[in-house]
Amino acid sequence: MFTMPKVWKLINDFKLKCFSMGWKTSETYDWILTDDHKYHTFIWAKIIYPSSFERIALSRKCIVKEGLNYKVVKASYYAWIFEDSPPKSLWEKVLTVEEILRNNAIYDLSKIYKGEKICVKVNKTESQVFKEFEKFLRERGIEVVSHTSSNSSVNEISVSKKT
Repeated sequence: MFTMPKVWKLINDFKLKCFSMGWKTSETYDWILTDDHKYHTFIWAKIIYPSSFERIALSRKCIVKEGLNYKVVKASYYAWIFEDSPPKSLWEKVLTVEEILRNNAIYDLSKIYKGEKICVKVNKTESQVFKEFEKFLRERGIEVVSHTSSNSSVNEISVSKKT
């Protein structure tokens, strides 16, 4: 039987891969700094209201610890990781606000935690880190499928394997 590691373990394993690729990672926070000096932040969410999501997604704040000091930087991209399926209203918010769509990716891992090897995503960003994350999931036997709003139902998924 397929068992998926908890989100923290999954993200930590991915951060190790990123570190081995020469990208800077944080031990205590879930961000990755690429060679082009862009922060890519992973946010684990169990549940979030669309208004809170929109406020956070548009501000894109990221805490960076350097030695004993902390600073707040603007993350270039956010990846939202959900163990439970996000509400329909959140999918709608992501798909209808262009600025959110450009800088935020959603990864719904709920099917994985129900025993299926499927991750539903919305990723219209140009983040090389998130492309690597999707590759990382596929290497673990997980099919990464795109969520689409082409139909009136936001719950439809497209099984195209776009990278």
